[in-house]
Amino acid sequence: MIRLFRLAFIAALVAAMALAGAPVAAAHAARIAADPADGASLGQGPQRVSATFNEQLQPEFAAMTVVGPDGNLWSTGDPQVQGAVIAVEVRPLGPAGTYTVNYRVTSADGHPVSGSWSFRLTVAAAGTPGPSAARPAGSGGDGAIPVWPFLAVGALIIGGGILWATRRKT
Repeated sequence: MIRLFRLAFIAALVAAMALAGAPVAAAHAARIAADPADGASLGQGPQRVSATFNEQLQPEFAAMTVVGPDGNLWSTGDPQVQGAVIAVEVRPLGPAGTYTVNYRVTSADGHPVSGSWSFRLTVAAAGTPGPSAARPAGSGGDGAIPVWPFLAVGALIIGGGILWATRRKT
């Protein structure tokens, strides 16, 4: 009985020490403002869009696009990160309708944060869009690394191992 009590006491002590030493979890960056504002109706397109966050952002791997009602990209150039703000230039807009701003940033604690908001262009303009925002899966244009080379190498390694093991037995 005393042994069980000691074991329970030690377990409780270890748990208390582990909890006492645990750091407070840092909250991820949260968007606190957008320009143009979410749901805004505009008679003329903006020259750039931006999002402001509640903490500094890491400039690496930042992405921001503006997709029009026609499914084309209306943003141009690379997004710029300055402190807690990410922004991207916008082409002169075209068709009237809803434009969606998509972003992906890395917060100060290293976690990726993504989201979107939209604004509405009420008067059509004569702007020329960029490429289509929708790319076929596996086209390689989305920046993703294709998986098939890794599968092929894995199959060769496994096949070679099996061949080596069977020849070794003889």
